[in-house]
Amino acid sequence: MTNRNPSFQQEIERLEAIVRSLEDEDLELDTALELFEEGVARLKSARALLRQGELKVKTVLQNSDGTLDTADLDG
Repeated sequence: MTNRNPSFQQEIERLEAIVRSLEDEDLELDTALELFEEGVARLKSARALLRQGELKVKTVLQNSDGTLDTADLDG
């Protein structure tokens, strides 16, 4: 069974594997292009997951007047 919604960590791990593969000098051009395309898609997915996480944090920290309460993050 394939995980249709990989986590941020899974996306980063796959991106790291893709980079290692692309660094191989003996890699065929067609394979390199496929890996590059997958890498771009994984990067977009990871960025979207990161944005979602940032929005959740802001929502949790937002005060009733709309300001963000970040005092707890500093200490």
